[in-house]
Amino acid sequence: MKIAVIGGGSTYTPELAEGIGAAAGLGVDRLVLVDPDRSKLDVIGPLVRRILRRRGHPAEVEWTTDLDRGVDGAAAVLLQLRVGGQAARIADEAFPVECGCVGQETTGAGGLAKALRTIPVVLDIAERVRLRAAPGAWIVDFTNPVGMVTRALLDAGHRAVGLCNVAIGFHRRFAAMLGRDSAELELDHVGLNHLTWETAVRADGRDLLPELLDRHAEAVADETGLPAATFADGRVPSYYLHYYYAHDAEVERLRHEPSRGREVARIEAELWRLYADPALDRKPELLSQRGGAYYSEAAVALLRSLLTTDGAVHAVNVRNRGFLPYLPDEAVIEVSARVRSWITPAAERTLGPRQRGLVASVAAYEELGVEAAVRGGERRVYEALLAHPLIGQHDLAEALTGRLIAAGREHLPWA
Repeated sequence: MKIAVIGGGSTYTPELAEGIGAAAGLGVDRLVLVDPDRSKLDVIGPLVRRILRRRGHPAEVEWTTDLDRGVDGAAAVLLQLRVGGQAARIADEAFPVECGCVGQETTGAGGLAKALRTIPVVLDIAERVRLRAAPGAWIVDFTNPVGMVTRALLDAGHRAVGLCNVAIGFHRRFAAMLGRDSAELELDHVGLNHLTWETAVRADGRDLLPELLDRHAEAVADETGLPAATFADGRVPSYYLHYYYAHDAEVERLRHEPSRGREVARIEAELWRLYADPALDRKPELLSQRGGAYYSEAAVALLRSLLTTDGAVHAVNVRNRGFLPYLPDEAVIEVSARVRSWITPAAERTLGPRQRGLVASVAAYEELGVEAAVRGGERRVYEALLAHPLIGQHDLAEALTGRLIAAGREHLPWA
């Protein structure tokens, strides 16, 4: 079975290789890395080959700049690309702060900027996958903003699912707090991508989340970056909620500290130096600072379920289809779901009124943002920004629209 990785020249790829190398019985015999940057592939490709060989995995590793060749006959295509590279991310994080808003690559104006330049590229790739991959091939999207990218893919009729590592991070940390093996636990994870809550932690037919919060409220607060009052209703917000619940403090911090993009650029420069060592045959420890903890575990486990229909539960981005009744059916939500040849939400405890209002507001923004990415146009960008709950003012939306288009013009053909 062939798996293709689009954006295979990413510094993340050795993490994915470790996961595939550790996965028994997945049936991958060809792993093809696809990237427009040949120089990156020529470093990452040999490293991935060495990682799999150290693991005793028999898969043949190839790398190519030819998209059609890369996806030809693939059973699954993984998307992990970054249009514009770290330079574009740094710009996404800068211009919103200058306007008094959070600058972050998936939230607010920065997230919309990334979606605008990413979604058209992803849709072009998906059309090649439709033509060249194996019948029934899955597109698995890790590319941010995952929810919006997944919605664009589904709107265009592709067989796609989105994946984020937030849920598996909570899963592992909650297991450690409870002194349990993570395999014993199942989480109810509900919301939108990067706007999610853990609403239950199930084991032995019981919900252990009340016990966990009673015993470890301070540790959970540290994980979320938010005070315990924000999860007093028994629903634990992801770290990304601090952009909403502590917006002004975060903007003030961002005004005085280097952005995450600049820090990642520094880490990546060192990773490339390490990756070039022909003796390296495992992911270096530094990669853990790059972000994406447990990414390989989540990706490989989801691939196993998609390709073997084992019915395991994963936190994925899928159509709403009535699960959250206050959202349109076509909205894309992030939810614990049982994965077979079809995907069915499995979470039992959902969101309360405080969460529902915010989710509905951001879902409306995402709908408008996808339309702006697909159809282009300054007015559509403005409409999406005006709908975002962190913006919501005409003067601010108008200023951000101008700054966004000016910063990203190189990647916005309609501009």
